[in-house]
Amino acid sequence: MFPQLGDKLQDIFKDLRGHGVISESNIDAALRQVRMALLEADVDFQVARKFIARVKQKALGETVLRSIAPGQQIVKIFHGELVALLGGDAEPLHLEDETRILIVGLNGSGKTTSAAK
Repeated sequence: MFPQLGDKLQDIFKDLRGHGVISESNIDAALRQVRMALLEADVDFQVARKFIARVKQKALGETVLRSIAPGQQIVKIFHGELVALLGGDAEPLHLEDETRILIVGLNGSGKTTSAAK
């Protein structure tokens, strides 16, 4: 799921970086494609809708820095919102002396390999 989503997002942002000036219509078209990519990757509709709305609000309200191309600025905004959506900073695990962890998944999905790593 993640590799396919990553490939689609790279294609979308590559196209966006090709524009010298980013207009509202360019942003709308790119975010429409991002929303479709998120939905195809089984992201909840409400989560995708709110995420796209936050990215669009920041993208339209932000002034473009002279040292950064407009397409790169959209990627930066998208990255920041994605990190915020996924929880931001990683929390360390506070495991007791004896801790049990349940790993669930389909046959052949890599449970044993992940546990060994």
